[in-house]
Amino acid sequence: MTPPLDSAATPPPRSAPPRIIAPHALVDLRAGDVDQLHYPATSVLVFAGVPGAGKSTALHRFFAAGPDAEEPVRTASGALVLDSNHTRNRLRHRLGLLPYPLWRPLVHLAHYRAIRDALRTADGPVAIHDCATFAWSRRMIARWAEAGRRELHMVLIDVPPTQARHGQVTRGRRVNSVAFSAHCRRWERMMQSLGARGPLSTDPAPLDSASVVIVDRPTLSAVTRITFDAA
Repeated sequence: MTPPLDSAATPPPRSAPPRIIAPHALVDLRAGDVDQLHYPATSVLVFAGVPGAGKSTALHRFFAAGPDAEEPVRTASGALVLDSNHTRNRLRHRLGLLPYPLWRPLVHLAHYRAIRDALRTADGPVAIHDCATFAWSRRMIARWAEAGRRELHMVLIDVPPTQARHGQVTRGRRVNSVAFSAHCRRWERMMQSLGARGPLSTDPAPLDSASVVIVDRPTLSAVTRITFDAA
């Protein structure tokens, strides 16, 4: 079951005109007020965060990419959604009798292969599930986006580890504590390099993308739509 992004996932009615942001460069929207995010027609939009942060939930809410799908989901607006959970669902038919840790690497390999193929051949925008805690995966997706002449954009879902752990428990897919702690350490280093934990680091920002939006769960829950330019 896909958990809500938070306990108040449905924002209250608004009387003011919607606040629409077309992100460019680094935008920190934590504790912010935004109704819609808008991107170019052929964007690669990566939803990133530690396990349990709410990546699959966001893909489901904004693009109706249900957690039970087994293939990439094409939305009514033309966006193609690739969630690693879809790959896991598909491989479970053949490998489900084995403990998941034994075939998790195959899920990751198939997911990245699907991303590569989509960025080469798909029309329209592509929305992707990726933790983004590995520098090699960020660079790989960035190279594939560039080769496909697409703009790479990222939404970083920044949540405390305890909240992410709760998200794992709610969805029934708990990551072992050693791996989760490693994800959290890498996430913290990335946030520090972006200046999201205080003064900007002297190290270069690790994300090669046209925009990086940092959100917390309340802000992301208040966003009503993510839209793209017409092709």
